[in-house]
This record gives sequence, C-alpha cells and structure tokens, in this order.
Amino acid sequence: MYRYGDIFAISGIAICMESEGDNSFISTTVVHSPAGREHCKILSSDLTRIIIEYERADQIPDCMITCSGCTGSIRLEHQRGLPAEEEESGGGSNQIASIMHLLSNFSFFRNIDQNNLNAVIKFFNLRRFTKNEIIIRKGDPGGNLFIIVSGTVEILNDAGISITRLGRGEVFGEMSLICEENIGATVQAVEDCDIIYTEHKRFRKILQQYPSLQLYFTQLLAKRLSDSNRIRSDDYASGMIGKLEEIPPEALFQTLNVNNKTGILTITQLPKGTARFSLRQGALIKASYGGHKGEAAFYEILREKKGRFKFTPGLPPEDFEVPEIGYFMKLLMEGLQRIDEQAVPKVN
Repeated sequence: MYRYGDIFAISGIAICMESEGDNSFISTTVVHSPAGREHCKILSSDLTRIIIEYERADQIPDCMITCSGCTGSIRLEHQRGLPAEEEESGGGSNQIASIMHLLSNFSFFRNIDQNNLNAVIKFFNLRRFTKNEIIIRKGDPGGNLFIIVSGTVEILNDAGISITRLGRGEVFGEMSLICEENIGATVQAVEDCDIIYTEHKRFRKILQQYPSLQLYFTQLLAKRLSDSNRIRSDDYASGMIGKLEEIPPEALFQTLNVNNKTGILTITQLPKGTARFSLRQGALIKASYGGHKGEAAFYEILREKKGRFKFTPGLPPEDFEVPEIGYFMKLLMEGLQRIDEQAVPKVN
C-alpha cells in the first residue's frame, strides 16, 4: 500500500512507511490517507496508542514498529521542518497561518473569497529581510510576487535615490511578472521586514483560479505607473520626446491622462508603421496604428516595446468636438488584461 520513504507527520515527529503507496499525513491522532487509497484503521489505532503512551509526540523515541494488521513495518523518527511535498506547495504554511488575521485585511487577499483564503495562502512563503538588505535588484529576472507583512521598503532609482516607500499590505514585483520583463527597479528594506512571496508559476496559477485578482493587478499596475511617472509631469508640460524603451506605452498614456494633456502623440519606428493619437484633457479621442482605428489601435500600441515618440501640445479646432473613444482607465485596464491573458498559457 505504501512505499519506502513515504512520510506521515505527527506534530514534531515524522513517520516513514517502509512499504508501497503515496504520502499520507497524520495530524495529532488522525491519519489522512492519500487520495484514491484506502484508509488503514489498524495503522491509525497503532499510532494512536503510541501517542497516548508517550503523551506528547516529541517524546516518542526513534524506533521501528510493525503494523498489527499486516506485514509492513514503519520507522518513527524526529524530523525538523515540513515534508518535501508540503514545502513545494507553499512551505512555511504554519508560520503564515499564525498571521492569517493580518493577511485577510490586505487588499490582495480581500479579492479572494474567505472560503478559498487558506488554499491561496499555501502558495506563499514567509521570509524576514534585515535593514538595508536588497530584496530585488533592477535588471534581474522577475521571479516573485512580494507582499509586505510588516516593515517598510523603498524603491530606488538608478542613482540609488529613493523614489517612494511601501508599507504593510502593499505589493511589489508584480510588474516584472505581468509584463514578462526583468525587474524595473531595486527594492531595499528600510528596516527589518517580514514579507510573504510566491514564485512565477504559482502566481500564474493563482490568477487562473481567481479571475477577480486580474482586475486588482490591472488597477494596481495603472496606479503604479501613475505614481512612478508623476515626477516627470513637469517635463511634459510642453512637448516631449522619448523612447518606448525608457517609458512603455501604458506609462506614457497614463502620464498624459493624469496630467490632463491636450495634443497629438506620434510614435514612429514601429513594426507596423507610424501611430498617431489625439488627446483632449487627457482623454483619448482619436487613434490609428497598423491599419486599426479607435480602441483596436490603442490595444495594439500597448504591445509595442520599441519606438520613438513625440507629444505636440494643441489640437485643431475641429477636434474639440470629437467624442471620446472611451473612458480612459477602462480602455487601459482592458488593454493590459488582454495582454496578460495572451501571456498566460492555456491549460487543456
């Protein structure tokens, strides 16, 4: 039924079965048999008697016992940490469970039904970062989503100057995961911080299982782009020239919208030719790119990574009566969500 190396966990003790089968786990005196396997009541009874005899699991000595109902034998031994399979499914879940009352109040977890909260938390690990420790560094491959449980971190620019600070309940690292790009900024602990994190594959799985989080991350991304580019707003008061490699399309449009700019944005050196967009008080009123017009052109330009742009203030008189293509934030969120959905591989 079981095979050698299978582990049964009883509080501070681990029990390895030397027979055939899959992993099973014991919580106090209850045996949880693997899916599709029959529950061994005799094994449960044998282990229960041992626990009762020694009163506490951590008092049970390492030993070999034989199941009274079959020819199999099991070896009892003390083991620190979690079984390997549990580590793969989230690791540190016991530590995280102890701070559940904090996590449930964070905006990320408020987007998840309470009935599913425990399942999602198992995807995360908990780690402490010390004061001044670099958590992620600009240019490194994006690998994890981070949520701050306690403490403060700061986002640093290329010169090592703090751009902004993030505190309890706030998220970082999501842009590199969503956009499939290297980390865009260095993040350093201002003080000792407790942070939970999940890696890329688990992050994708969470997004697939809980669609409400897709809107959460779209709104977070839009806010992040607005905040990170607000410092440049003075430079955009008149005309501006730049490269999409320096400021991606979503950030460029977000900045123009937040600052209520009126004028024409021209983007050249693109794979599908020149793109032109007209904005009135930050609202998009005309759009053309790659043979597309309106919303379709806007969604298409969001995919581009390279090109040169120029924003020229002012519109011809006739454009002041042109209706908006749509509510800007809705257009932006829809465009980013479409990109994200295409980036997530379909599961048959």
